[in-house]
Amino acid sequence: MMNKKKAVVSLGHNALGYTTLEQRDAVKVTAQALADLVEAGYQLTITHSNGPQISMIHKAMTELRRLYIDYTPAPMCVCSAMSQGYVGYDIQNSLKAELLSRGISKTVSTILTQVTVDPYDEAFYEPTKLIGRYMSSEDAEIEIKKGNYVQEEPGKGFRRIIAAPKPIDIVEIEAIRALTDAGQIVIACGGGGIPVIEQKHALKGASAVIEKDAIAGKLAADLNADQLIILTSVPCVYRNFGKENQQALSSFTIEEGKEMIKNGEFGEGTMLPKIEAAITYLSQNENGSVLITSLESVSDALKGKAGSVITAG
Repeated sequence: MMNKKKAVVSLGHNALGYTTLEQRDAVKVTAQALADLVEAGYQLTITHSNGPQISMIHKAMTELRRLYIDYTPAPMCVCSAMSQGYVGYDIQNSLKAELLSRGISKTVSTILTQVTVDPYDEAFYEPTKLIGRYMSSEDAEIEIKKGNYVQEEPGKGFRRIIAAPKPIDIVEIEAIRALTDAGQIVIACGGGGIPVIEQKHALKGASAVIEKDAIAGKLAADLNADQLIILTSVPCVYRNFGKENQQALSSFTIEEGKEMIKNGEFGEGTMLPKIEAAITYLSQNENGSVLITSLESVSDALKGKAGSVITAG
């Protein structure tokens, strides 16, 4: 077990699909990529996005409240906890089955993970994350009166927007570390973790979501992982992405990454948070490396035929 390469794997939306049926099918494909990593000698800790899932749960709970007045709408922190359980359940079952089909018997566990945030984080004053259903102007007015933020999408209606504060501490990190040290596969910090605020001895859920790439970088740093693997919808990182002179980057350093950020090379809701996560992790683990590639390209990336590798220097 000593020679296993410890890796944190971050899964994007395409690894999970957008509905319950899509997710059930998508995780079977995702499980194959994860099993390839296990077969290649990686000790995995897995984290994942939850945008479509938390939106679906939030929407369902809000509609339930509209139909049955006795129900209370579920706060975002509760929706986040629900999404962690539901996504973790599908990943752990699919991955365990895939590993058994390859003759590998390993325990796969999901840990409901809370992550502390700063109540004074400026993100709370400028929310950016769109969630939930499209609303009429009347429903939007009700949300505003409740103290929530909404944003209009022309021709579609209004949607709620919530804060995406920076993660401070992973509350269950010792439990995650104990399981990974015991050689188990762990699914943790799903959807960025359940955002909580410390109030004396209690943890109070915050109306927010944490950027899942931000928590992946922190989780990899906290576990002192050998590698952070970010699986996304593109096979590698590109310079001039989407332009005629688009250029695939097989490797670069965090200094080069910072320079490209300065030049506005990376999309704010797409590649930028992934490069920032790489910088967070590599700033604390200089001997580590970050691999950014797609689910489909994992096998090739392990052979150095695909993906982008980021190093500290």
